[in-house]
Amino acid sequence: MRVYRESEALAVVRGLTRERLRAWVARGLVNPRAAEDEYLFDELDLARFELLVTIREDLGLREEDLPLVVALLDRIYGLRRQLRRLLQAIGELPQEQRQRILERLARD
Repeated sequence: MRVYRESEALAVVRGLTRERLRAWVARGLVNPRAAEDEYLFDELDLARFELLVTIREDLGLREEDLPLVVALLDRIYGLRRQLRRLLQAIGELPQEQRQRILERLARD
């Protein structure tokens, strides 16, 4: 996975300023790797910055709302990962067991 220096992250992420980058890192909204005298960001960090910029600029949420929104989104993504694993495990079961699961779900 590619690693980006602070200046590269600023050049790649539209709307990201040095002040925002440092504030969001300081608040723990983005967790880069620390190098000698700078932070190093990966593609997931850049995606997080893009999300934060979108939330702030396009959705107009306040800075103080970001931790809650990010925590909720992280929880949703975690649940989606668990659901994918569950669906994969169900898909590996014998047909009879899969059918019983589907019938049980249809009753709810």
